[in-house]
Amino acid sequence: MSDSAAVPRVVAVIEIGSTGIRLVVAEVDGIGGFKVLDRAGKQSRIGRDVFTSGMVSREAVRECMAVLAAFRELIRGYGLSPKDARVIATSALREAQNRDTFVDRVALQTGFRVTIVEDIEENHLMYLGVQHALQDERKLLSRSNALILEVGGGSTEIMLLRRGKMAGAHSLRIGTVRIDEQVRGAGVSHAYLRQFLEDNVRTACDHLNAELPLESVKTFIVIGSDARLAASRLSPAGGVGEGGDDYAIVDRAAFIAFADEVAGLSPEDCVARLRVPWGDAEGIGSSLSIERLFLERTGAETVVVPNVSIREGLLLSTSLGPDAGIEAEMRAQVVASAASLGRKFHYDEAHARHVADLGLGIYDALVREHGLGMRERLLLEVAGLLHDVGTFIKTSGHHKHGEYIVANSEIFGLNRGDLTIVANVVRYHRKAPPASTHVNFIALPREDRIVVMKLAAIVRVADALDRGHDQRLRDATFERREERFVIRAPGGADLSLERLSLAEKGDMFEDVFGLEPALS
Repeated sequence: MSDSAAVPRVVAVIEIGSTGIRLVVAEVDGIGGFKVLDRAGKQSRIGRDVFTSGMVSREAVRECMAVLAAFRELIRGYGLSPKDARVIATSALREAQNRDTFVDRVALQTGFRVTIVEDIEENHLMYLGVQHALQDERKLLSRSNALILEVGGGSTEIMLLRRGKMAGAHSLRIGTVRIDEQVRGAGVSHAYLRQFLEDNVRTACDHLNAELPLESVKTFIVIGSDARLAASRLSPAGGVGEGGDDYAIVDRAAFIAFADEVAGLSPEDCVARLRVPWGDAEGIGSSLSIERLFLERTGAETVVVPNVSIREGLLLSTSLGPDAGIEAEMRAQVVASAASLGRKFHYDEAHARHVADLGLGIYDALVREHGLGMRERLLLEVAGLLHDVGTFIKTSGHHKHGEYIVANSEIFGLNRGDLTIVANVVRYHRKAPPASTHVNFIALPREDRIVVMKLAAIVRVADALDRGHDQRLRDATFERREERFVIRAPGGADLSLERLSLAEKGDMFEDVFGLEPALS
């Protein structure tokens, strides 16, 4: 890393959430660390508006503009302008019918440019924050299966890790504000609320068990102000080892007892006894109950509570150039999440991994020809892993079935645009190339269509080189020779089947790169 990249700088991040608008100003060091300089926050009614009417009300819009205008003046004291700040909005604004006009008004009236993050991006930011908080205790994530949970106003974010490797990442439509509005609208009893939560969590856990048996989870990590409140009441100062103020550890039974106690309190009692703001008091019982229900499905004996939020994750992603080790780990987690999805649909893992590796070798040999970067290389690897996932539905037309599966799945670290590219690459790894009648392809921006064409052409060749699914073509080398792309196979194996397959599937590669693929 260059010296200039590591010069500390002041940044500001703002989160527009379901229950509040919150600001953090920090000094980032350029190597994945930061020091918080200032914090500010204000309660918001955005979530209640959206989850009842589908829209952010005019009154809520005016309140938000006033809060953001105040934040603008605050960050100016640190020499920052609105365009220097990173502003994200989460589940409530993501679902609002008037989200576009809201974002436009924010830009015109305050100068802040709002990015509405997708649910899977929330998981990514959450993971970065947890990593930072547990940096001295990484074994908490790597030595056993783990579940990371955050209950928000509109959604619950969940990540499953199998000995440190991502097994699944999901966003569930279970949130404190959403639940409160549903229950309040129905006018039901407290007993019904408990049953409602139990039914929703049980359904979610049944789905999660397909990816990782929850009883095997020994590390249970909860993010959020409600969990931090529980930790402050139940845990000794700091965490364990070198944890200090970065995280706390709470006994399982104590956490469950505290959650049950708070669930029986009215909002008025929560304000008086727990000394929390009214906005938090309305949802704290539901939040702790959801966390308790998930905890009971696991085998964890303790609850780990990092002192972080999505804003700390945003600070880390904003920090100039995280080190190569962190980048490599994040790429590995994306790949692990894709592999977990493949296992869910019983893919041929050996073939998928071999095709992905061959594709990466071809990609690296064609840097001058494709002109793409590391992000596209990661998408190629994911597409190589999942190219045959549609065979779970039916072998015939499995490229189309695979497109549907990928487009409607969640892969940690990939946003919806990334998944759309991968889904299209899976669609075109065989049979007909893209055509003007293919709506899902034509709907992509021109730049993404070009990426799809290049990556699909590479996956086709890589798939052809393992036609028999027996991984005979190992340690292949690649060389450009005039108008040919030569694939050299060491050893004396009979590769007649691969040559035939390459002749059938190599046309798109030649059309895209102007090189004829040839097996030597």
